Amino acid sequence: MTVALLSLELYLPMSQSLKDKRMVLRRLKDRLKASNVAVAEVAHQDVWQRAGLGVVTVASADTVAEQTVSSVLREIERLERTVESQGENS
Repeated sequence: MTVALLSLELYLPMSQSLKDKRMVLRRLKDRLKASNVAVAEVAHQDVWQRAGLGVVTVASADTVAEQTVSSVLREIERLERTVESQGENS
């Protein structure tokens, strides 16, 4: 059994309130549910433009855990590009 933990520090420059931040994090968490991971906001809960996330998965083998973490990172990067392009269009 392998447990993989990913610790993330996110900067959310377009967030103007905690409500904006929660909306972005909810969207991210919803997208990651399909990846067989657990996600929790573990730091900066009261800061508008920062978020500290913990992402964890349990797998039967190291390679499976590694693939899962890699897919999570790709999804976060995809969301980041989407948010950046929306900011440029504003």
